[in-house]
Amino acid sequence: QVQLVESGGGLVQAGGSLRLSCIASGSIFSIGTMGWYRQAPGKQRERVASITRGGLANYVDSVKGRFTISRDNAKNTVYLQMNSLKPEDTAVYYCMGGPSWGQGTQVTVSS
Repeated sequence: QVQLVESGGGLVQAGGSLRLSCIASGSIFSIGTMGWYRQAPGKQRERVASITRGGLANYVDSVKGRFTISRDNAKNTVYLQMNSLKPEDTAVYYCMGGPSWGQGTQVTVSS
């Protein structure tokens, strides 16, 4: 099973930006669709964005126009560029591909 490792989280002020990375131990091209999810305290995990093998992206309405998901199949890496961050974006962000999940990276947005 492919292992996924996220990085890039941190503390940022509202309006700031962060770029999350998810590095896979195997081929993400073989996996197919990759996704980013997040879970805030006391809330259910929700899908933030996903991207197909060919690069077709889909976003939850709350991040449209602010977040961009991308992938580099040659580097087995998926990215999530997050701009115009809001306090409500605070959560642990997880990378998902096939049956695999990463360990998560904390994103905290201060007001």
